[in-house]
Amino acid sequence: MVTLSHIYTRTGDKGQTRLVDNSLASKSDLRVEAYGLIDEANATIGLALALDDSGVLGADVREALAIVQNELFDVGADIANPLVANPKWEPLRTVQSSIDRLEAWCDAFNEQVPVLRSFILPGGNKVGAQLHVCRTAVRTAERAAWRAAEEFGFEESNDPETTPGGVNMRAITYLNRLSDLLFILSRVANQPAGGGKSDEVLWVPGGERAAEHTPDRNSQRAQHDTAQHGA
Repeated sequence: MVTLSHIYTRTGDKGQTRLVDNSLASKSDLRVEAYGLIDEANATIGLALALDDSGVLGADVREALAIVQNELFDVGADIANPLVANPKWEPLRTVQSSIDRLEAWCDAFNEQVPVLRSFILPGGNKVGAQLHVCRTAVRTAERAAWRAAEEFGFEESNDPETTPGGVNMRAITYLNRLSDLLFILSRVANQPAGGGKSDEVLWVPGGERAAEHTPDRNSQRAQHDTAQHGA
């Protein structure tokens, strides 16, 4: 059990914080950036659930997202805990079964939406639009986690006092699969219940947009003449 009796500690006032293994790190440390962005992504998912007052997300989607929110907390803790050989206590790590479950959800929920014939713009109803925000937030966190991995590697440290441990590759893989799932769930949220027109916003390529919005010169001339001389 975790007991939080004091929320502020003053320990970060000098620009430093402690990782899960209690080692001291700068607040600009790439690990700190990565798990901070994971926390931000988690908050965007919480907002998507809070916005669902009309129930466009089914119980199965809400249940999946509730599991994801808990697992994202685990992923953040994982990245905040450098890999070491022979740890004194068993660390909380992202496991393959969690990644497998994300992939199974991707397959299952993707069967509920039409086959894509175009790219999709972020938007639709408010829940679908927010889930697009969620997927981009997770992508941002994934890129930060890769930067941390480029800095610290994926190897376990035998002596954390001299060599910081690396990053768990499964944590980054989890983020990658989660962004795919959130894209699919944005599509699910934008499908109308009981049929009807989808709320999805399809991308219109530049050439097609130009054709749609090219003004009719004859119409423009007629409008000008009407304005000049009256109807």
